[in-house]
Amino acid sequence: MKKTPFEKNDLKTLTPEQVDEFKREYPSGIFMLEVLDKKCWLHKPDRNILDLASASSRKKDSKFNETILKNCWLAGDKEIITNDEYFFGASAQLGELIQFADASLKKL
Repeated sequence: MKKTPFEKNDLKTLTPEQVDEFKREYPSGIFMLEVLDKKCWLHKPDRNILDLASASSRKKDSKFNETILKNCWLAGDKEIITNDEYFFGASAQLGELIQFADASLKKL
């Protein structure tokens, strides 16, 4: 299944079959984020999305979270991004979306 850019994406929900298709396209993970009565489906961000989010946050701190949401968006209610109450609730969960493997460094 091909991901639609956020601005053109009108999907409100994903079927189990669509979730399975996206899981094949994004093996690092698909997530359903629920904020009060709204839901959205996201994939885990990659390095390019994180770089874009970091660059956009130089103008405004909240742009980091907005960039992550918009660029990882698969389906859902866009009020999660346009309404501050939902946006800040969603933003509080994004740290879980950006979890990566643990690593260790040892001096030799």
